[in-house]
Amino acid sequence: MKIASQLTEDRFPLMGRPLDMEWSQGGYARQSGVVTELWAHALTWAEVDPSRHPFELDEDAAKTLTGLVVPLLPSSEAAEEHRWRSLLPVTEFLVDRYGRWACGWNWSVGEGDTDSGIVGAWCCTAHSVTTADETAPLVVAGLLEWRDWLEDLTEHFAALAPPSHSTGATVDPWHWERACTRLVTLVADRTQAESGWYGHCEQVLGWFLAYNDVEEERAGEIVESAIGGRFGSWIAPDVTVVDAVSSQFAQAVGETE
Repeated sequence: MKIASQLTEDRFPLMGRPLDMEWSQGGYARQSGVVTELWAHALTWAEVDPSRHPFELDEDAAKTLTGLVVPLLPSSEAAEEHRWRSLLPVTEFLVDRYGRWACGWNWSVGEGDTDSGIVGAWCCTAHSVTTADETAPLVVAGLLEWRDWLEDLTEHFAALAPPSHSTGATVDPWHWERACTRLVTLVADRTQAESGWYGHCEQVLGWFLAYNDVEEERAGEIVESAIGGRFGSWIAPDVTVVDAVSSQFAQAVGETE
């Protein structure tokens, strides 16, 4: 038996039988038990905030990491049979090593292993898994691309944060409208407005509110109220829709202040 297959059986005994699946509005699967912990869709800002989770990977460290990933990869046969689940040992290893944020390494654009992401280096298990030596560098590239996205978001959050981010004063709604418009546009572009892209858009808006000290549950309510089913798969929202969402977003935030 291949090493990766044995590791999968040892760490994820549910692999041998159907898992309980619960489909979200965004089109992705959440699973019970340990698997839930490995879904990037559930990541909070506290778990991905680069300032709380330092990460550096120079060329030599990247080569070392690539070598460590190789024995965790499934054979092409195992990948075909178990699909994305065959990569769980890789994801668990990266999370153990770097933190929960790392589970987004294969959150690819479109209908990949995990719907609606931004990673271009990785497509999906069916197409990206070949030989271990060829596949391992793609895993590392996906991790780096995901991390770069989180760091880019941090820069955008800092630039878009209202003046009162540190003062507690009432904020002109324009600041919240501008932030929502910029972030929706940014996520639509990076996800290519593919399948379920709005799931990550909702997440990013929630992260921005968390960055600005809005409590997580309230942030979710604000984002849900603002988007209100206006976004759909495979289509970027037009200006009118984005304006409506941004206006509602600002209004909802204002009610919290």
